Amino acid sequence: MGEHGAVLGIRRALRIGTRTSALAMAQARGVAARLEEAAGVRVDVVGITTAGDRHRGALSELGGKGAFMREIDRALLAGRVDLAVHCLKDVPGDVPRPAGLAFAAYLERDDTADVMVFPRASQVRSLAGLAPGARVGTSAVRRRAQLGRLRPDLRVENLRGNVDSRLGRLDAGELDALVLARAGLRRLGIERAGEVLDIVPAVGAGVLAVDCRRDDLDVRKLVRGLDDEDTRQCVSAERAMLQGLQGHCNSPIAGHARLERDGRLSLRGMVFACDGAKSVYAHEWSGPDEGESLGARVARDLLRKGARDLIDGMPL
Repeated sequence: MGEHGAVLGIRRALRIGTRTSALAMAQARGVAARLEEAAGVRVDVVGITTAGDRHRGALSELGGKGAFMREIDRALLAGRVDLAVHCLKDVPGDVPRPAGLAFAAYLERDDTADVMVFPRASQVRSLAGLAPGARVGTSAVRRRAQLGRLRPDLRVENLRGNVDSRLGRLDAGELDALVLARAGLRRLGIERAGEVLDIVPAVGAGVLAVDCRRDDLDVRKLVRGLDDEDTRQCVSAERAMLQGLQGHCNSPIAGHARLERDGRLSLRGMVFACDGAKSVYAHEWSGPDEGESLGARVARDLLRKGARDLIDGMPL
């Protein structure tokens, strides 16, 4: 046990809870390695199969993206694990987090790009090169809506599953293209040629969040050492916008905050109709420490422009 861990009162191995997918396990192992290096504590990764992983249908049938978190939240609250690692983009914005939990760290933001990849045997290497009616796989309504704006002629098909299985179906010829997060491919060490799409990212894209029990002050203090302040400021704006819009898992909402060169925090927000035919857009700026008020302001602007009608027009 390292001196830092002992000083904090942590005299045992810590347990990180995460989903059992290859990507989730890789992400959790990365966090574990950083904690071990920074504080000299041993960290074990505990895989937890969630309802969202077991279910093959639409996530809306399980109540949305929270289906990926409920079992992990319960394990954390019950003390079966000491912390949990989540992709922030998978954390719902329309329901409160459990009162006993708190995100102690947001790791430095990774790549936020959405990338379109193609079958290895295909000669096509761009969105523009796809034939009319080509089949494109994605499980994200945000991506579906923005693809509808760029190429309304495409057949966008709902596709869930881990990254390897989706790529396998692509290479087997079931699809003509697939849209994935470039950060996920990099974390898995998958080298795959593709085209970065000019679309607005998901709220929380590229950010790993580390969840802890609120009353576990020693673990929270240890994990806080991984927190990136710039990312936290951006996340506070994006999440406040999402919460202000009260969108559900079938709402095509996109949002991206960044710190500009002049030190100001900017936030772009968009809400789409399911087919991308209609959308509303807002872009505002604030001081770097005013993320929550910036997000609330952007949400109000989007609502004034008709975001509520677009969100309510989606099936629950």
